[in-house]
Amino acid sequence: MIARQVYYEGRVQGVGFRFSTKEIAKGFDVVGWVMNLPDGRVELQVAGEGEEVAAFLEEMTEGDLSGFIRGVDVHEIAVPDDLSGFEIRR
Repeated sequence: MIARQVYYEGRVQGVGFRFSTKEIAKGFDVVGWVMNLPDGRVELQVAGEGEEVAAFLEEMTEGDLSGFIRGVDVHEIAVPDDLSGFEIRR
């Protein structure tokens, strides 16, 4: 398993970005969470098998949400022990 922390910039708040991210995650074997940040970005943490995470992140940047994204910053992180499902955090 691998995990990634991703920051999305652009028009990513107030447009259903987090809800859409959760819906996209349902199509992949991944766990994690997504939340708005005070600085206008959205933070995503996702974990799963390498191919699933890569395909999920590709869908995020090349699918329906691509028009809202101006910048993406991806970091490799340790796989968290406490993740299950995919949730929207506030």
